[in-house]
Amino acid sequence: MKTVGLGRTGEQVSQLALGCMIMGTTTDEQESVRIINRYTYAGGNFLDTANCYAWFTRPDATGAESEELLGRWFAATGRRDEVFLATKGSAMVWDRDGVWRDGAVDWALAGSRFEGTAAATLHRAIDESLRRLRTDHIDLYYVHVDSMATPLEETLQALADIVAAGKARYIGWSNVRTWRLERIRQLCAQHGWPAPVALQQQHSYLRPKAGVDTPSIVGPEQLDYLRHHDDLTLVAFSPILKGVYDSAAKRVGHWAMDNYTGPDAETRLAAVAKVAAEVGATPNQVVLAWLLRSTPTVIPLVGPRTLEQYDSAAAALDVELSDDQLALLDAAGA
Repeated sequence: MKTVGLGRTGEQVSQLALGCMIMGTTTDEQESVRIINRYTYAGGNFLDTANCYAWFTRPDATGAESEELLGRWFAATGRRDEVFLATKGSAMVWDRDGVWRDGAVDWALAGSRFEGTAAATLHRAIDESLRRLRTDHIDLYYVHVDSMATPLEETLQALADIVAAGKARYIGWSNVRTWRLERIRQLCAQHGWPAPVALQQQHSYLRPKAGVDTPSIVGPEQLDYLRHHDDLTLVAFSPILKGVYDSAAKRVGHWAMDNYTGPDAETRLAAVAKVAAEVGATPNQVVLAWLLRSTPTVIPLVGPRTLEQYDSAAAALDVELSDDQLALLDAAGA
């Protein structure tokens, strides 16, 4: 597995990041360890988790499962120093009364109860993450969900203190609008605080349909911003949108398509299918291969449920797209 630079930090991280969100809940411990071992033995070094993964997979989950599983893996293997470890704070939901309704999460209610980015909250959150992960530092600590409830100055000072204490080496931001990101960077420059080096957003080959307005999905403006600020690296979550590229039947009514359905999506899906047939790969693999060749630099973050799904995603590293195929993919759609 090749590596790419993370911003201007000088750090080299694997070109494919491994998302550990459902490890310890939807994916049991044995299968999770198999996936982590397969990834790291292949040269992967970029593990991603959060302090809330994954309370939302089932009513009896606590949100500590993923970090605790990784902590056990580090303790059992002694391989903590071989990986670049990312975790997140600010999106834990402690009060879940009424959040589960008819077997599903009411995300509007849950989102109103995120723990937020107050200084005391972040200091507590990272200490608890360090304990669960059985490590003395996090390589990349994200604000998981941007919050307007706390002054940015308070949040950024807290993060600076966390870095100064050696508890995190770098900071990142997720689920954030471009104008807020620019304000964050300005404040960091003004006060000498550590600025974000990574931006974790939803990003795939399909483009959001007209009218979609969410801080979580990369749009044309944010891509343009990143092209002009190479000190920030885009880490793309849900890069294959739950695998919908491989199955027309799965796309019908699937919530992952809610922000994308329309003529532009249909044209781009057809382009992916055409290229996949030409190169002998699956459409999911073509999308990952396209992201790996994108400008600005994109690190796809894959979150496989099974070892088979991981192997399929990893096979995208060997998919070769010609310049003509890349041009076709880039130009497809409205």
